[in-house]
Amino acid sequence: MKKIIVLALSILVFASCRQKHQQTGQTGTMKTAEITVIDKGNVNFRDYFLDKTMRLDYFHSGTVKEEHFAVDRVVTDGVWPGSQKNLLDKLGLGLYFFKVIDKESRVLLYSRGFASIFGEWQTTPEADSVWGTFHESMRFPWPLKPVTILLEKRDSTNTFRQIWATDIDPANRQVNPAELRHTEKVDVILENGPASEKLDIVILGDGYSKTEMDKFRKDAKRLSDVLLSAEPFRTRSKDMNIRAVETPAEESGVCKPHPGVFKRTPLSAQYGAFDSERYVLSYDNKTIRNVASAVPYDFMVIVVNERTYGGGGIYNLYTTVSADNKYADYIMVHELGHHMAALADEYYTSAVAYEVQPVKVEPWETNITALFDKSNVKWKALLEPVTPLPTPWNKDEFDKFGYKIQKERDSLRKARVPEEIMEALFLRQYQQENAFFSQKKYKDKVGAFEGAGYQQKGLYRSQLDCIMFTRHMKYCKVCENTLNTVIGEYSK
Repeated sequence: MKKIIVLALSILVFASCRQKHQQTGQTGTMKTAEITVIDKGNVNFRDYFLDKTMRLDYFHSGTVKEEHFAVDRVVTDGVWPGSQKNLLDKLGLGLYFFKVIDKESRVLLYSRGFASIFGEWQTTPEADSVWGTFHESMRFPWPLKPVTILLEKRDSTNTFRQIWATDIDPANRQVNPAELRHTEKVDVILENGPASEKLDIVILGDGYSKTEMDKFRKDAKRLSDVLLSAEPFRTRSKDMNIRAVETPAEESGVCKPHPGVFKRTPLSAQYGAFDSERYVLSYDNKTIRNVASAVPYDFMVIVVNERTYGGGGIYNLYTTVSADNKYADYIMVHELGHHMAALADEYYTSAVAYEVQPVKVEPWETNITALFDKSNVKWKALLEPVTPLPTPWNKDEFDKFGYKIQKERDSLRKARVPEEIMEALFLRQYQQENAFFSQKKYKDKVGAFEGAGYQQKGLYRSQLDCIMFTRHMKYCKVCENTLNTVIGEYSK
């Protein structure tokens, strides 16, 4: 439902900000040349950090042709929830990647890949002619000494290149070490150990009135149970903590601009992001971060108190899910795949709000490929020698049905039919997809099935079916392996 692969497939135009570096906590001008980084592997946490979180808030502005950055503030964001051993991101996922380096020695201390709302917005037609500004945050352990933050972005070959840098001196008066006083009620859903040794999920609620907090607690627990029933989360449940933070609203429900329903809610979640009716996002990053910091967290889920089908997931930002929709279970698990592991959407018959470009380079996501090199497919360890590449399947028949369903879906949305009619359409689609897949020779094999990432041709997924492709509640082997790797990075 969220679509972060598009820029990875297109030619990226790098910002003029590459020559302009914002300073925080010091005076002077930073060199415009690319900054050298010394990677010695994971450092000793206590030699460089306190056991608390530093949050760098900044504004990310620009168009499709340029992007600029300006620091908003630097604050504390609670105890450090991440691993104190696995400080360096070895996954290399995301459109963006930031590094924290010791300012004096240039030794790499911490790194993390991520995606952003700006990165998605930059692929929309609006970004061709209109400037956009989005509030974003980088979170990392609180440094003992001055550090330099380096921000990188993928270029046209999917290689990370430095585009911005800023210095932070934790002793500077512009850096605020005060803890935020929290009054929100916290509900513990699953707790298996210290945050530094577990993957921590925080669930926030939006559009729940003061009289509906019991419903929020039940929704949070139900969706947590759904997640924990899906692999690999079921097997790895002992490696996870899940907590919920309550944010009561003055009225029930959230903003839905397309049908003309306008509301103001604590977290400002709303449907219609990038003019896609089903896409639920909030642009109020600062409020969300402040509320989430009531507990240690690595990943966030925002549950909206709505029945209308909708949700979203952005890598290392958050997941959104409509609590009362018939397919809330699917939305929860599917969108967590985006948020936690940067998994690409594998479907291609649904309309999206992004301009999809021709495939010129191998996608960086782990679960799709352009199949430029059949002898070196990224999931070759899971392939059987007898499985042909590309792998045959009843694609023409599936595509004809899929585009027909999408046309019908668009027509029903425009007619603003009751949600149960949409849910009936999705059920009919689900049943027909079962029929398409049931007799296929390679339905349980890992291969390269054409059609993925919004591309009918030229991109391939690893298995015939996966929750990133249809609403069937199971990840393919490649997606499951990627999620297992992510869980391991936070729980070792």
